Amino acid sequence: VQLVESGGGLVQSGGSLRLSCAASGFTFNRFDMRWHRQAPGKERELVARITVADGTLYYVDSVKGRFAISRDNSKNTVYLQMNSLQPEDTAVYYCNARFYTQDYWGQGTQVTVSP
Repeated sequence: VQLVESGGGLVQSGGSLRLSCAASGFTFNRFDMRWHRQAPGKERELVARITVADGTLYYVDSVKGRFAISRDNSKNTVYLQMNSLQPEDTAVYYCNARFYTQDYWGQGTQVTVSP
């Protein structure tokens, strides 16, 4: 099983990034997909989620209207489009796949937003 994130980097405040997470080794279209983040000295938090059953979306309040999660089951990939980035969005972003008790994580990708 692998989840490989990409697309992180350094961006100025107000800029945009698109994170990708390529999945392999499991049946991607059975799994709910999530993006979490962890900032230095803070607990990991759920940022966005997209379900399999009905495509229901969830966003933490702090990113609503700025971030968008999507998935392409034909490519086994989940995306996180991040717009209007702010310094408080600086964190390591992790891709997460869940199906009942099966719970897989990527290695994370750093996003740094400069003032």
